[in-house]
Amino acid sequence: MHPHHSQVSVVVIGHDDAAHVTDAVHSALGQGPAVREVVVVDDCSTDGSADLLDRLAADEPRLRVIRLPVNSGGCGTPRNTGLDAVTSPHVMFLDSDDVLPPGAVDALLTAATGAGAQVAGGLCVRRELPSGREVPWEPDLYAAPAVLARPARHPRLVHDTLCVNKLYATAFLREHGIRFPDGRFPYEDFVFTARVWAAAPRVALIPDRVYVWHVRRSARRLSISLDRAGIDNWRARTHACRTAHAVLLDAGQKRLARGARAKFLDRELRMYARELPLRDEDYRRRWWAHTRAFLADYDADDWTRDPVSPGRLIGRVVLASPEPRDLPRLRELAARPARLCPPYARAQDGTPCWSADLPGLTLEPLLTRPVPRLPLAVDAELRPRAGSGFRLRLRLHELYGRVAAAGPESVEVEWRHRERDGVAVRRTVPLRASAGGVWSAETAVPPNRLAALGTGAWDLRLCVRFRDGSGRRVTAHALAGPGLLRRRAVPSPRHGVVLVRPYATHSGALALRVATGARGVVSVLRGRLWRLLH
Repeated sequence: MHPHHSQVSVVVIGHDDAAHVTDAVHSALGQGPAVREVVVVDDCSTDGSADLLDRLAADEPRLRVIRLPVNSGGCGTPRNTGLDAVTSPHVMFLDSDDVLPPGAVDALLTAATGAGAQVAGGLCVRRELPSGREVPWEPDLYAAPAVLARPARHPRLVHDTLCVNKLYATAFLREHGIRFPDGRFPYEDFVFTARVWAAAPRVALIPDRVYVWHVRRSARRLSISLDRAGIDNWRARTHACRTAHAVLLDAGQKRLARGARAKFLDRELRMYARELPLRDEDYRRRWWAHTRAFLADYDADDWTRDPVSPGRLIGRVVLASPEPRDLPRLRELAARPARLCPPYARAQDGTPCWSADLPGLTLEPLLTRPVPRLPLAVDAELRPRAGSGFRLRLRLHELYGRVAAAGPESVEVEWRHRERDGVAVRRTVPLRASAGGVWSAETAVPPNRLAALGTGAWDLRLCVRFRDGSGRRVTAHALAGPGLLRRRAVPSPRHGVVLVRPYATHSGALALRVATGARGVVSVLRGRLWRLLH
C-alpha cells in the first residue's frame, strides 16, 4: 500500500467557472492514492457547473460535490463548508481556475510527516495566460527545505498570504478554530494565514512547485486580486491587512504583527502607488485620505526601521501631505527595483530631504546605505536611428554624492523577453561623467535580433557596475516626449518588416513590444485596441 494512502482531502471551491473547474478537479484527483477525497463546494453557480460536477462524481468515488443554496459572495464560506466536510488527517485548498502540479500532495505530505509539522508549504507560481509566463511567489521563502519550530522567529512568513500552497493538519485547524471569514470578505486568505501563524504551528517548507495560480487578465470577470480599479478594492485590502495584524497582535505574536505591517508597506502600498497615476482625480483623493487614516495607526517603531526603504518612504510622504502629491515620483519609487528620481532637495542645514516644502521628511539614511541598495535613478531615451531601429541613451543621476563616491564605470544593458525565460540580448557599455552630476551611456537597439529571438514584450534591465566591482540592478525610467515613444517599422531581410513600439510600463519603466510581418503588425494593433477598450 502507498505510504501516504488516503491521507489528504482537497477542497475545491468555484462559482460560475464551468470552463475551468474540471481541470482543477482532475489535477487534484491526479495526485494519486494520497488523496482520499476531493470535496468540491459549488457556490450556487448558474452556468451549469454543479451539473457538470455531478456527472464527474458519478464516475469518480473520491469526488464529492456540495452545492450552496445561496451565493456567499466570497471565498471564505465555501472553503469553510469544505473544511467542515473533510474526513482526512490533512487538507489542502484549491481554486476552480487553478491546478495542482503532479506530485504536489506527495511532496507536501512527505515534508509534513517527516518533520512532524502541522503545516507544510511549497512554491506557488503565477502563470500568466495565455502566454504561459510563470512568476514564482515569494521564492526566497521557498528557496531551500526548512523546518521552522517557532514561526515567530521568521517574520518573512507573513509575506506569504496564500492559503492554497500549503497542506494543513485537519485536527490542528479544528483544535484552534482556524477558519476563513465568512460572506463577502475579499482577501480572506490574509486573515486565514494570520490565524494559522498565530497558532504557532511547526512548519515545513519545501522548494517544490505545489500550486499553479492562473492569472487571466483578459477574463470577462477579473479575479479580486486583479480588479483593483475601484476604491472599494483598496478599502477591502486594507481592512484585511488590519484584521490580520490584529489577529497576530492579540495572539501575542508581536514580531509577526510587526512583520505584517512591514509587508503592507512593501507590497500593498507599493503596488497601489504604482497604479495611482492611472486613476482619476476622485479616486486619488479618496485613496490618499483612506491611506493616511490607515497609516495613522502605525507607531514610531514601524517607521524607524529602515526609514528610506521604498514602502516606508512612500508611507511617510502620504502622512506628510493632506493632499495627493508627487505621484509620478512615487510611482518610480514604488517600482521594483525602486527608483528615486530627481529633484534631490536639501533642508537648510544641508540634510537630504524629500522636497523643499517637506524639509522634515529626511532622506539622511541614504548617506549610509550600501550602494547596491540605493534607489538609483536612470533615465532611458529611445531615439529613432535611420534605417536600423533605435539608439538607446541612458543617464544615471547622482544621489547626494553616493554615486560619485562609488565611481560608476559601466552599465550592463539587457533586453529580456517577458514570456520566455532566459531569452535576452545583452551588452556592456561604458558610463561617462557629464555635467550636472549625470553619467551617460549610449548603445544601439537591434530590432531584427530581438524579432529573431521572439515577438512580444521585451523589458529593459540594467546593472550599474562600480569601481570596486559591485553592481546595482535597476530598471530605467522611460522618458516621454515628441518622437520618443513612437512606433517604428524597421525593414527586415527575414520578416519583411519589424514593428517596434516603445512604451512605459505601469511603474514607468521602458519596454518594447515587437511584432514581425503584416500579420504581426495587425496583432499589435488589435492588442492596442483591446487595451484602449478595457
